[in-house]
Amino acid sequence: MNLSHCHNFQDFRTLARKRLPGPIFHYIDGAADDEKSYRRNTEAYDAVDLVPNVLTGVEHVDMSTTIFGKKLDMPLYCAPTALQRLFHHDGERAVARAAEKYGTMFGVSSLGTVSVEEISGMIDTPTMFQFYFHKDRGLNDSILERAKAAKFDVMALTVDTITGGNRERDFRTGFTSPPRLTPKSLLSFATHPRWAINYFTHAKFELPHLQDHVSEGTDIATSIGSYFSNMLDQSMNWKDAETLCAKWGGHFALKGIMSVEDAKRAVDIGCTGIMVSNHGGRQLDGGRSPFDQLAEIVDAVGDKLDVICEGGIQRGTHVLKALSVGAKACSGGRLYLYALSAAGQPGVERALGLLREEIERDMKLMGCTSIDQLTRENLRYRS
Repeated sequence: MNLSHCHNFQDFRTLARKRLPGPIFHYIDGAADDEKSYRRNTEAYDAVDLVPNVLTGVEHVDMSTTIFGKKLDMPLYCAPTALQRLFHHDGERAVARAAEKYGTMFGVSSLGTVSVEEISGMIDTPTMFQFYFHKDRGLNDSILERAKAAKFDVMALTVDTITGGNRERDFRTGFTSPPRLTPKSLLSFATHPRWAINYFTHAKFELPHLQDHVSEGTDIATSIGSYFSNMLDQSMNWKDAETLCAKWGGHFALKGIMSVEDAKRAVDIGCTGIMVSNHGGRQLDGGRSPFDQLAEIVDAVGDKLDVICEGGIQRGTHVLKALSVGAKACSGGRLYLYALSAAGQPGVERALGLLREEIERDMKLMGCTSIDQLTRENLRYRS
């Protein structure tokens, strides 16, 4: 199987599994506990049917949307994810260029492997920085100022990682960042020589936003669950979020909102957007899926800030269903990480291109020429 044989999310996942050492593939692929929320994130879309209209004249389709004051050419963007150069040696560089090609937003994580300064200098497309609130307030100030100096468009504070999720696959495989060399991991690297050669012959794996402040993740191997539990500030509260929003002074979002009460408080502290997200099912297993929770959050705050639906997106129809409920856009990580792992920048471009084609084709089949024509009238829920 090669890239030309990849036609959908599951094809990219299959190719990524072949290309990556086991511990690294399962880090992307896994979730918390029994992984029920992870599966539900996608299954939730199957409980809703689309009802199309016909004879509407759909030769020309505008699938653009505006979020955080920035126009995107498609209503789907690349959510920030950690450790990308573990998956492919180009990491964020590949994803950033692909996002720019398709005129959409690219998110960079605090645990990113390419600096905000480099990303800012290489692309001209809307950018988001994902902020993890550390115990080290000097580190917090540093990454805030670096993202601001790099002129990132949006700051997104992740609020659902107050402690690490129980990612049992990582325990079984021994996954750490950076990879710990053990007999088992060395065997996995040896059986994936292309990945190993690229990892060990390119620039050293680093976490440039963190490494001047902490050694964990760059020089000291750690699991992501341990990093969240030990390095992030478990006392973080609404006042901290409000202060960070004020310090940033621009478009500010909370990533990981799942309740109406929290969505309303996000409005109160000055947020201009929220990501309805359960961290890809990687934190609280048994939590509700973002799509299931979307309608009541949109009804409560959708006229006051941008509501983004994040999690479980595998098809263009999933995007259309979320937009029909009232989301301004959708985002995801795995939807491009498997493609990055499979083939670098060409893989991400193919994944985004296929999703764009699906969204455009499905809008035509729905009888819609712009996304504001997608409403709940187009949906029917199964009992």
